[in-house]
Amino acid sequence: MASTTRGSQKARDTLDFLREKISSSEWDVGALIPKEPELMELIGVGKSTVREAVRSLAAFGMLETVPGVGTFVRARTPVSTLLTEFLADHDLEEVLVYRRSLEIEAAQHAAVHRSEEQLAGLREAVRRAQEAVPGTAVDSCDHSTNPGAFHLLVVEASGSKLLLDLYLGVMSLLQRAAAEGRVILGTTLDTMHLDHGAVLEAIAERDVRSAAHSMALHVDRDLGLRTDMLDFTAQTERAASLIGAGYDPGASPEDAEGQPVELTLRPGGE
Repeated sequence: MASTTRGSQKARDTLDFLREKISSSEWDVGALIPKEPELMELIGVGKSTVREAVRSLAAFGMLETVPGVGTFVRARTPVSTLLTEFLADHDLEEVLVYRRSLEIEAAQHAAVHRSEEQLAGLREAVRRAQEAVPGTAVDSCDHSTNPGAFHLLVVEASGSKLLLDLYLGVMSLLQRAAAEGRVILGTTLDTMHLDHGAVLEAIAERDVRSAAHSMALHVDRDLGLRTDMLDFTAQTERAASLIGAGYDPGASPEDAEGQPVELTLRPGGE
């Protein structure tokens, strides 16, 4: 009995140790945690105890193990997992609208709070996506929460831990729906790259209004329900108004004589 009690205490201590590292942001969201042998030495417990603690936090949605790569921090708290289960009872179209609101808010905050290091990370994500070999993983719904993904970096650059937790919870549900074929990517890769570039430019210029508008246009034509697939390419009223205001980075506007003119991503921009 005494041995079992000590074993249970070791398991609790290990769980508390890992949870504290994550909740304190010493291990940031998206970062790899130390390898199993390092954790064993660091905490002073055996392999089975470490694995049990990692599995527990994975069940809470705080960790995710990628075979052959390692274990990543997915959320600082279990809130994202709880939110995912809560949202599962709601209509997917409503969830998409909620996701839109979160991403717009994140883009606005990122335009204000982003650091130069975070801006460099966003530039690298855009560059990497544009140079990716066709057919490889893209920053779509099922990859948008991977470490280094553009959308995740925007939310992280917002500086809001609550926004990050909420975003991860929403995207977890949408990724599940995408795997089931109920949510689809409703834009071309070329358009996605252009949209990401417009959001990046606005964040780089600390232009809050353009960051919001560019992200709004992007998410309006980014993900959609499979039931709408036949007419998903049709512009929503919101998207049409943003495009009319000059926020479509892929547009080719013409002057009065029918000649192409230089695109301005921001109305009144230089």
